[in-house]
Amino acid sequence: MESLIEYGYLGLFIGSFLAATIFPFSSDVLLVGMLLAGGNPVATVIVATAGNWLGGLTSYWVGWLGKLEWLERWFRVQHTTIERHRSKVERWGALLALMTWLPFVGDIFAIVLGFYKAPFIPSALWMLVGKGGRFVVWTMLYILLGISL
Repeated sequence: MESLIEYGYLGLFIGSFLAATIFPFSSDVLLVGMLLAGGNPVATVIVATAGNWLGGLTSYWVGWLGKLEWLERWFRVQHTTIERHRSKVERWGALLALMTWLPFVGDIFAIVLGFYKAPFIPSALWMLVGKGGRFVVWTMLYILLGISL
């Protein structure tokens, strides 16, 4: 936790950004750590949301650059599986970006939305709502439970 204090909000931003990409760790832990370290709740939510949202958008663009042939060749995903997922993405569209708040699988939703070329602006907005909402809930729990050192 001392390293979090040392890097402050910049560390929270970078950590939240990386947690929304392929790095397997929790931005929620960073958020609560920053609150425990005395971070301002509003600033902490804004910084964590911004970092995590931009990380999610990065994952979206990684998916956008992906090619069908790569999935079939390198990951051995069958064409029928790809088409089945395409129909789900087409059915739910950008609203699926709301699910990017989910731990572990949320990053996959961002990549899939990019891969299937879901509309960027609505996807980005729903992603912001989902990720921001998660951090607001964690902060409210922290405040309501009166957690302190």
